[in-house]
Amino acid sequence: MTETKLSVPDMSCAHCEAAVEGSLNALSGIESSNADFETGVVEVRYDEDRVTPETLGDAIRSADYTVKAWAKA
Repeated sequence: MTETKLSVPDMSCAHCEAAVEGSLNALSGIESSNADFETGVVEVRYDEDRVTPETLGDAIRSADYTVKAWAKA
């Protein structure tokens, strides 16, 4: 499993966290996701053989949020 942190600065409430987590958790290969609107960071644990960083970004953008950066944790 791979862990990464994503900067999602436009989350502003618990509903935003749930929307981002729901979009990520719908992907096959996601073990866990934890969004924190106060810090604007989403931590994701995933199978890198099934999910790419680009796929993570696409999932977040499909929930109408912006991804600024990501880095392996």
